[in-house]
Amino acid sequence: MTDQDEPIEYELLHQATLAEIAVTETRIEPTTADDKHVCLEGRLGLEEDEDGEPMDDVEHYAFGFIYALGMLSFADARPRGVSGIDFEETDQWTAGDMLRRLRFEQGELHCYADYVRGRCMKTTVVVRADGTFRLETVNRGEAATRWIAKLQGKKVLRAVG
Repeated sequence: MTDQDEPIEYELLHQATLAEIAVTETRIEPTTADDKHVCLEGRLGLEEDEDGEPMDDVEHYAFGFIYALGMLSFADARPRGVSGIDFEETDQWTAGDMLRRLRFEQGELHCYADYVRGRCMKTTVVVRADGTFRLETVNRGEAATRWIAKLQGKKVLRAVG
């Protein structure tokens, strides 16, 4: 299979796995739904230039990073309320799903997914030109912290009931 025959989603995931990701701030607050609002701030790229300033890798990894977070959010998302009518267990997040939700606003890439084909995602990803990002979820527990850990190559352990 040539690169042009390979689904674009593979290329986006490859980009995401190459990105060096640093989390600089984590805020977790309760919601009125007895769940959590999680906000992670960080940056893409850990290297410094000759002046000691952080080098950003945003131009190389932004789209892959946004796609991968959308994919992880979609895979973890479940129906809520009547959204179950559209839920399919084996459904997949696509590049088209990301592109339909991607906006360029005030010099930043924004991707917000609320309900997608029966899944309650409530996930926002913002990537700025300087390489910083914000990942925000509402009523998704602390799943966002696990998604970032996966992209950083860390092992994520869960209790087995």
